[in-house]
Amino acid sequence: MCGIIGYIGEDNALPFLLEGLEKMEYRGYDSSGISVMSENKIKTYKKCGRLEALKNTLASENTLVSSIGIGHTRWATHGKPSDINSHPHVSQSGKISVVHNGIIENYISLKNFLVEKGYKFISDTDTEVVAQLIDFHYDGDLLKAVQKTVSDLEGSYALGIICSDEPDKIIAVKKDSPLIIGTNYGENKDKSENYIASDIMALLLRTRKIYRLQENNIAVIKKNSIVVYTPEEKILNPEKDFELANWDIESSGKGNYEHFMMKEIMEQPEVISKTLTSKIKNGEISFEHLNISDEYLKNISKIYIVACGSAANAGLVGRYIIEKLLKIPVEVELASEFRYKEPLVDKTTLVIVISQSGETADSLAALREAKKQGAKILSIVNVRGSSIANESDYVIYTSAGPEIAVATTKAYSCQLCIIYIFSLFLADKLNIMDSSDMSKYINKLASLSDKIQEILLKKEQIMEIAKKYKDNKYAFFIGRTLDYAVCMEGSLKLKEVSYIHSEAYAAGELKHGPISLIENGTLVIALLTQDKLFDKMVSNLREVKARGAKIFAVTTIDHKEKISQIADDIFYIPNSLSEFSPSLSVIPFQIFSYYSALLRNCDIDKPRNLAKSVTVE
Repeated sequence: MCGIIGYIGEDNALPFLLEGLEKMEYRGYDSSGISVMSENKIKTYKKCGRLEALKNTLASENTLVSSIGIGHTRWATHGKPSDINSHPHVSQSGKISVVHNGIIENYISLKNFLVEKGYKFISDTDTEVVAQLIDFHYDGDLLKAVQKTVSDLEGSYALGIICSDEPDKIIAVKKDSPLIIGTNYGENKDKSENYIASDIMALLLRTRKIYRLQENNIAVIKKNSIVVYTPEEKILNPEKDFELANWDIESSGKGNYEHFMMKEIMEQPEVISKTLTSKIKNGEISFEHLNISDEYLKNISKIYIVACGSAANAGLVGRYIIEKLLKIPVEVELASEFRYKEPLVDKTTLVIVISQSGETADSLAALREAKKQGAKILSIVNVRGSSIANESDYVIYTSAGPEIAVATTKAYSCQLCIIYIFSLFLADKLNIMDSSDMSKYINKLASLSDKIQEILLKKEQIMEIAKKYKDNKYAFFIGRTLDYAVCMEGSLKLKEVSYIHSEAYAAGELKHGPISLIENGTLVIALLTQDKLFDKMVSNLREVKARGAKIFAVTTIDHKEKISQIADDIFYIPNSLSEFSPSLSVIPFQIFSYYSALLRNCDIDKPRNLAKSVTVE
């Protein structure tokens, strides 16, 4: 989603702002812009399209030097992508410039109020209202003007604000949208400079020392000081709460790969191994710092898994695993639905929230609704200190590291591993699995990385299959039980990056409508890893084959004889326990999606209209 960057210090702000915006391109955006203070005035430059358009505009500004500035990459919510609708937005007086992530829900009433006061608007955005409202409240004290403004706002926002009358400060505000403050204190004693950003990635080249601005707090940031104010106007000194970001710069680069997506696909054996070894010590499962009592676990009557997108697809796998191993009823809900449906939860309900970024707006809102109803929250996230992690009762971190491509691969795989381990952890705590079965499962988990590596070594086979179907306009994914859950992720991945329309169906549902869409040349991608259901799947494939479908099957080598009689193309994955098969079967789908997108000349790492971290509804 949108990205915020800001700088105040002794150097020229412009190179850092552009560098930070470039690091946040992976989040998804349709325009970019900056505001800097120069010659006692705010100068703003913004362009629709890729960041390169903004850089080209600034190339002629050879004398533009400023020690303070803010920047933004926008993902359109209010108003179409255009130069005018791009951020930053500047007040009518020219004194105030604002960058904003989030949505101002009451912007129309505020805009009408300001129009009555004589303010003229030039954009279609909700953010321009913020700039004009700060200007309306401004009487020489920017902090007071911002405090009055945010008391009028409804919705979600992370704000970076500068004022030409007070060129020694940036003001930052956070409510339901991520914003961090960086400092070089202790890292470079020759310089005094501080930063703001919506993403750690934007700061790594300058500092690893960060402070996570808390809900509804306002920070006044100068080149050599940071002061934070609570809504009650209590003054906080954040120095003791700074932390060191543990992501390294090399892991945020593409290395020798053409795209981040392929790099991250190839990193999966490593990150899965890290995730597993961080939770399995000497053959036993250990969740340090989880602090979840045995008494609470024994009283769980129901589990909700709440998430969005690929995280929700990981949750579908989780439902099958938990119900099979633990015999506890599980419901998987899209967070955007859960938050509005008056969910039936109570103190015996465990709600598992899954989010790569830990900032997903709908998931965060669902978490708060569940807590209000008395449920305990366990979150599975990849980013330490994120909003979802901070507001959960229990947190389990994945070890995926930075994931830059918008379409998730390695983070999804790490989420699956955490689901497996937590399910086994519960089985142990509830005394429903003997030690021999536990050892069998743990040993099989340990072999996943090597088996994924086997699949990755054969990626060219999948590329050749992708060449055959790259021009297809649509595709169907079919499977049963766990295979159906993985088909949901495979279908999402294909449509995300290649723009091929795809749908996933439980194979038993084909005759209840979808089979009417099968015609000559229709691509049907079938997953067959569940031995007990293999023959039923073959029957489904015969039905679509009889209607002219082309079949790409993913299965194990054990089924070679039967599947070769019906499928047009086959990719074999290694054998594993059926419960863990999703970690293997999803890999060919990721690779197929990647090569389909590559052969169709799509923007693989930054698919159109998509954002990495969805921080608005």
